[in-house]
Amino acid sequence: MIDIFYFFKMPVAVLGLGRSGLATCKALMDSEAEVWAWDDNEDSRQRAREMDIPLVDLYACNWQELTTLVLSPGIPFHYPEPHPVVNMAKAAGCEIVSDIELLARAQRDAAYIGITGTNGKSTTTSLIGHIMQLAGREADIGGNLGPPALSLEPMEEGGTYILEMSSYQLDLTVSITWDIAVLLNISPDHLDRHGDMDGYVAAKRQIFHRQTDPKSAIIGVDDKYCEAIYEDLADAGEQVVVPVSGERRIHGGVYVVNGVLVDDMDGQEVPVTNLLDIPALQGPHNWQNAAAAYAACRRAGVEGRVIMACLQSFPGLVHRQEPVEVVDGVAFVNDSKATNAAAAAKALACYESIYWIAGGRPKEGGIASLGGYFPRIKHAYLVGEAALGFGQELDGKAPFTISGDVKKAVAQAFAQAKKDKVEKPIVLLSPACASFDQFANFEDRGDAFKEAVEALPGTHLDPTEAPDAFKSDISGEAA
Repeated sequence: MIDIFYFFKMPVAVLGLGRSGLATCKALMDSEAEVWAWDDNEDSRQRAREMDIPLVDLYACNWQELTTLVLSPGIPFHYPEPHPVVNMAKAAGCEIVSDIELLARAQRDAAYIGITGTNGKSTTTSLIGHIMQLAGREADIGGNLGPPALSLEPMEEGGTYILEMSSYQLDLTVSITWDIAVLLNISPDHLDRHGDMDGYVAAKRQIFHRQTDPKSAIIGVDDKYCEAIYEDLADAGEQVVVPVSGERRIHGGVYVVNGVLVDDMDGQEVPVTNLLDIPALQGPHNWQNAAAAYAACRRAGVEGRVIMACLQSFPGLVHRQEPVEVVDGVAFVNDSKATNAAAAAKALACYESIYWIAGGRPKEGGIASLGGYFPRIKHAYLVGEAALGFGQELDGKAPFTISGDVKKAVAQAFAQAKKDKVEKPIVLLSPACASFDQFANFEDRGDAFKEAVEALPGTHLDPTEAPDAFKSDISGEAA
């Protein structure tokens, strides 16, 4: 737990009592600050009462007594319109910060690696943490992934916090100048929270603010938005800028071509390892994640040969292109975290014979952008609120069934895959939708998928017993 000493005996407001909000309250209380906690949801307030967290109605309090509001992730700060309590805090001249801002002020001697991007943040954050810890470095991961920031342990000088950062958190974290800042990719998402695409890009770009040499900017250059940011920063020359790509050869950075990770940070084009041999890092999107993690760890002082060894043992993340089982020769992959079309494209790019389970609560744009992958889909099984709309988009382009729910979709996909007798069939849950129509969250959806797979009749093999069933054997390019 982090000691937030600078708020000793001072009143601090906390809005939002989810995981990070509750951890913020606990850290403030342990630091003997006076906590004024609030959440609009009565169930959340009841959980706080059970933890003896003092509640104060922030709609009716005296804001002149406060200097700081800690805003939990997900509560509107700018768009579509600020939360009413945010407006009250602004009117009173209160600073509005994130829990990560409190961590940065309390742990000034630590080093900070920040990772952001539309997709791939969690995998890259976990991979950097995996490498740093196996390399013997004092390092811990948190932020938008894993433990809330203020639940982490204090770091001695030389320790490193590796933090996944959403665009919301970047908006409210002003003190950190990241020692190593990683921007993976940008595609349209959360536009309602940033006004438009320009606002979203600007929010992501904040991770590089105030960086000067020898601080490092690691930037994926596989989309036009990030490539433009890379060119701007490289031209300015204020920090060390390292490009990374999961698709093409680039000078002065780290790239992956046909699965082979190459280190050109010193201009030598050194082949490091073949990522096709690492089950948790299949596909160009994961190749970009691996390239970014490699570059970040090299800039943190870890030798390339050590990073190579650490990559081999990376287990991957649950619900993120997670190999589940092979049942009677049919492989099942849980990619429930793919809550938008751009994320689903990453998984669809990895396999040739796909029985695709998709749907849920649809997001803007639907699956029109995935048309190039439709020839790989042997059959689609559509679930949730998006089923009819997705069916209209697939009509005449790929066979589909309106399954309704995940359990039925798993059974139907399994039966069809066995009947078709194609080589290396993959039943892929990659919904391209939010989960909230039928599930509490994407984790709940992924667990339901795995339970349905486990219930299937037949011979079940663990992924370690049949690794080739999950191996990517295509270029990853859409037709």
